[in-house]
Amino acid sequence: MTKVVLFFCFFIALQTNCSKPVSTDEAGEQEMSPRIETSIPSPDRSNTQIETPAIQVGAEQIHRYLPLIEGKTLALVVNQTSMVGETHLVDTLQSLSQDLKCIFAPEHGFRDMAADGEVIKDGRDVRSGLPIISLYGQKKAPTAEDLAGVDLILFDIQDVGARFYTYISSLHYVMRAAAQQGVEVLVLDRPNPNGHIVDGPILDTTFTSFVGVHRVPVCHGMTVGEYALMVNGEGWLQDGLKADLEVITNAHYSHDRPYVLPVPPSPNLPNQRAIYLYPSLCFFEGTLASIGRGTNMQFQVIGHPDYPETNSEISFTPTPGPGSRYPKLEGKLCFGLDFRRYSADSLSTLGFDRINLQSLIDFMTTVGPKGFIDRTSHFDRLAGSDQLRQQLESGVSEAVIRASWQEGLERFRAIRERYLLYP
Repeated sequence: MTKVVLFFCFFIALQTNCSKPVSTDEAGEQEMSPRIETSIPSPDRSNTQIETPAIQVGAEQIHRYLPLIEGKTLALVVNQTSMVGETHLVDTLQSLSQDLKCIFAPEHGFRDMAADGEVIKDGRDVRSGLPIISLYGQKKAPTAEDLAGVDLILFDIQDVGARFYTYISSLHYVMRAAAQQGVEVLVLDRPNPNGHIVDGPILDTTFTSFVGVHRVPVCHGMTVGEYALMVNGEGWLQDGLKADLEVITNAHYSHDRPYVLPVPPSPNLPNQRAIYLYPSLCFFEGTLASIGRGTNMQFQVIGHPDYPETNSEISFTPTPGPGSRYPKLEGKLCFGLDFRRYSADSLSTLGFDRINLQSLIDFMTTVGPKGFIDRTSHFDRLAGSDQLRQQLESGVSEAVIRASWQEGLERFRAIRERYLLYP
């Protein structure tokens, strides 16, 4: 058995270090296709060509975590991003004869991506035969019954580094349930594609929700593993609870090293450009405007029927489809801004190397500020308080708004520093 395991680990290591081509859309952006590992090496700044080692995510380093899980009954929090090379982690562990009890499915489901906000139902995975227990429906956390007989929960999900992206909320509830039931937690870490950004308003706990559980900024600049350490270390599980936690770190990763996600993390983040724009454009979800749901340009365009056609860079009509059953402004011709003209790397020149509010302010002014933020409760949950909405509605400039964040950001950076695992 030992020889078989060692051979399998060696095979996977070879497989995951092989580079494969990615397709390119009309605007020149790399599109993510399932089960393709891609990373952007750091630029060579000398005349000598030095090959940068490929990033290895936690799940690929089987030799590091196999000794920690052998002989234990496992539950897994996983989805379509939980890949080991070209094989799903569940299938990989089954091939290694590990004792898997169940799968906990977060928002968007397990192997197949459900639409944003769509309730995930309990079921059974046809391929593995394992029961699937939803953590995005009637409950957000495993129950004592769900965890009966489980020794360890393995968490392996690709995040994008925004507070309102719900995978870190699921992480919180899983860690809390594990701590209550005396179950170990093992996080297989993955890079944060927005890991170089620490920015945005800090959550006011009065506005705690599933799109904001902790007092962190919109962009926290941490991997899931680092975030888990912070949740544990800062006592955010409440009631004095601490999870029995271990993290398998990424190899050859740093926060300023670009990382192109090999698998779309959710149905409305189809490529790297959308992932970079997401922390800023998500605020439009609480407004009258569309950010492209119901098209194939999600989080890469902004539109509204009242945006002046003469100033418009694009027109589109949202229609129901995969990932968006009931898109905002369905069937209405929208005009607005098109960020597909820019490569993912060039978005920083437009101010998207941080939370960009100017696009929101300009669009709001053009369409008409009165009533533009129409889903006030949702907007406030995304922002983490009602302050940002009030500032925007009062015509406060981006510079003044940003200045109001700085004291909170400085306090958060000091906390964050204690839990960083990477340069």
